[in-house]
Amino acid sequence: MARERIQKILARAGFGSRRSCEQLIVDGRVRLNGRVVRELGTEADSHKDRLDVDNQRVVASKPAYYVLHKPRGYVTTMHDPEGRPSVSELLSQLPERVFPVGRLDFNTSGALFCTNDGELAHALLHPSRQVTKTYVAKVAGVLTKEDLDRLREGVVIDDGPAVRAARVATIRTSDNATWLEIDLHEGKNRQVHKMVEAIGRRVQRLVRTDFAGLTIEGLAPGKLRPLGERELVELKKRSRGIQPKPGDSEEPQEPQDRRSRRRGPAPPRPGRGPTPARSGPPEKRGRAERGTKPPKTGRR
Repeated sequence: MARERIQKILARAGFGSRRSCEQLIVDGRVRLNGRVVRELGTEADSHKDRLDVDNQRVVASKPAYYVLHKPRGYVTTMHDPEGRPSVSELLSQLPERVFPVGRLDFNTSGALFCTNDGELAHALLHPSRQVTKTYVAKVAGVLTKEDLDRLREGVVIDDGPAVRAARVATIRTSDNATWLEIDLHEGKNRQVHKMVEAIGRRVQRLVRTDFAGLTIEGLAPGKLRPLGERELVELKKRSRGIQPKPGDSEEPQEPQDRRSRRRGPAPPRPGRGPTPARSGPPEKRGRAERGTKPPKTGRR
């Protein structure tokens, strides 16, 4: 096999996204054939060279893809120096070593994609892919049309360039709160919270209901499930910047002949009514109706 950069090999083996694997190298936690490497351009042959991370042998594993319903009160890093609960505890039940793609805040719950496919993770997180993330936010107070327009048009957070929501819709309101559904294409730290704070409001509760088309529908907090074949196909399309067409079915279509049999006989052609049934004895009907053939005759 051709030589390739170490961070790419580590990402493919499930040690994190390519960026996090680069950090492992910079921190001196990676050994190549027994020697610590810190240069990001270092290459290796995954079949001939030995790689270790924290004295653990790097072994290529079968690609695995899951969606986790992250509960509130968990960090999305695999190790937390503060000792808080980590999603690694929820992922430890899996036979494969996987890592979360992207992050969700400690008190935010919702859809979290987990995999050991570093290339796919890197592509989904790249800003050019415009991957959609959908959130439901409970915001204190009743928001005005001007508040919603500001979120759509863009607000400044962290003294950087303006960021905006790809879509904002009001789900419902009460006397003291507004529930919003917000689509984002970016993935900045605490972005929804900061955008709402920029318009003078505060997020009281936040759930990510959808990440790149993956939802938590029917999935209890703390539970996970493997991706279906169709889901994985659509996810890889999104990682290449290809958005699914509206109305695309998640289930494969039946063959045309099977669908036609289920529909029954074809309807009459436009402008033609059904042919009325004829009455009378068979000898008075035409040959076609009697089902008989014309008699054979000699050559004229």
